[in-house]
Amino acid sequence: MFVHVTATESSSALPANIGRWQSVVRNAAKPVFNYLFDLQVEGMENVPSEGPAVLCPNHISVIDSFVLPVVLPRGITYVGKAEYLDDWKTAKLFPAMGMIPIDRRGGDHAQAALDAAKGVLENGGLFGIYPEGTRSRSGKLHKGRTGAARLAIETGAPIVPVGLVGTKEIQPPDQALPNPFRRATIRFGKPIDVRRYRGRLGDRAVYRELIDEVMFEIASLSGLDYEDTYAGAKAAPATEPAERKVDLTARELPAVVEPVSADPIPRRSSADVLKPRPLVAV
Repeated sequence: MFVHVTATESSSALPANIGRWQSVVRNAAKPVFNYLFDLQVEGMENVPSEGPAVLCPNHISVIDSFVLPVVLPRGITYVGKAEYLDDWKTAKLFPAMGMIPIDRRGGDHAQAALDAAKGVLENGGLFGIYPEGTRSRSGKLHKGRTGAARLAIETGAPIVPVGLVGTKEIQPPDQALPNPFRRATIRFGKPIDVRRYRGRLGDRAVYRELIDEVMFEIASLSGLDYEDTYAGAKAAPATEPAERKVDLTARELPAVVEPVSADPIPRRSSADVLKPRPLVAV
């Protein structure tokens, strides 16, 4: 339940049931969560008080999708795997909480969800998406998928990177119920202005450059090690060369993407954004 819209923020592209009960559930859940867990919030001033924004957090625990809406002062709509709708217990609850189901096979299969997300942003709403695409089972931060970058560039909405720390201890993977009285920290990073990319719509290299920048910021906020593989990807066969990994602590990295244009506006390549920065102490 990581994204939702209020009635005034909803888009005509969204089904009527999306986000219908989110504000009610969020208001009821906030005191419960504050009692059960020690939720520390940092950088809330980086979340726009109005207007569109794409929130991109890391994802390790199921409870991530509850924690973020609870601490935000405004509604947020999010995408979740379409498989949730196969279970009668969640088929109505999750959409009512603001979840847009997405087919994780990607490509055309996910287009309807991305179109709905675009409508949310164009109508001034907050939209949340896990750039890793799914939960990380390794405990590391994985390579970002470019859907969030594409949405942001198409709509002009800034991207707010989010670092979630401690949610794995609250609810480890495959544990049915959370552990009470544990601490989690939610860190909101400075918004990334995407307007410099607006002239390069459809350029996949630009999408990759932007999402690499987002993943670096998430790594800084969360303190997680970065692994340049997609979350949930199967290991390569022994006969195949292992996928190249990027060391975010390296002093020098070869350029991955050339600057997006030859105009005099300064731009950052993937190599630039992957240069080392001190991790935030947890």
